[in-house]
Amino acid sequence: GRVNLKKPDHKFFVMETDNYGSNNGLPPVVHRTIFFGREVGAADRHLLPTYQLKSRKYIGPTAMDAEMAFLMANQGLARPGKLVFDPFVGTGSILVAAAHFGAMTMGADIDIRVVRDGRGPECNIWSNFEQYKLPEPLCVLRADNNLPPWRPGLKEIFDAIICDPPYGVRAGGRKSGGRKLLKGTVRPYTVPDEKRDNHIPSTAPYSLAECVHDLLHLAARMLVMGGRLVFFYPVVREDDFTNAAKFPEHPCFKLIASCEQILSLRYSRVLLTMVKVGPYTVEIEK
Repeated sequence: GRVNLKKPDHKFFVMETDNYGSNNGLPPVVHRTIFFGREVGAADRHLLPTYQLKSRKYIGPTAMDAEMAFLMANQGLARPGKLVFDPFVGTGSILVAAAHFGAMTMGADIDIRVVRDGRGPECNIWSNFEQYKLPEPLCVLRADNNLPPWRPGLKEIFDAIICDPPYGVRAGGRKSGGRKLLKGTVRPYTVPDEKRDNHIPSTAPYSLAECVHDLLHLAARMLVMGGRLVFFYPVVREDDFTNAAKFPEHPCFKLIASCEQILSLRYSRVLLTMVKVGPYTVEIEK
């Protein structure tokens, strides 16, 4: 038949391995790998202009880039019938991507001003979903990753937890308590009823190590078996980022993917994808 270059029924590609760097810029003499195959799937890159941040109603300094949010949602296997949770939801960029793929979504954030107020009734996390005509999250909670709000005995309800934990590049992590309370200089107190509506709880610095530790335990408890935990983890580029031994570990999880995103000459972050392979027991909780 005639070749149709504009709307072909099949596309074939040739790819060659690039080993020139190890041979002073010259093509390898002895061995070269060439791949030839037919395209069986393609990325929906036409979606990116629609979801780009510069045209989104409500964003913040830590809003996840649209392309990266879609990649994270793909790693978490977001699709219809699945429930995706982001414990550091912020302005909801990751949940927007998950909702596009048909997943049900939930989010939480320690900052009540981000969750409840936004920039007004017409510019908040809910307006982002309205802008793209996506199903709204089932709920967005004011919650602390260090002190999760789930009742005792509740577990294995999320199919994926996809998030970007705070690690101090654009915004440092915070947890409930306040410095004086954590140091023991003041005793725990109860906020009077007349002040609760406008009360913003005190917070204290939340280290990356503690944050990731809490995230892994949250995921181990709340993910279904086979569920996925997808999150970014910062690394120093002087080290070999492919060395999985330095990545966070948990007995309930198996690391199945690590993808580096270079931030600068010295620093990068790695997108870790973990699968829950073991049950969360009382021994692990302790």
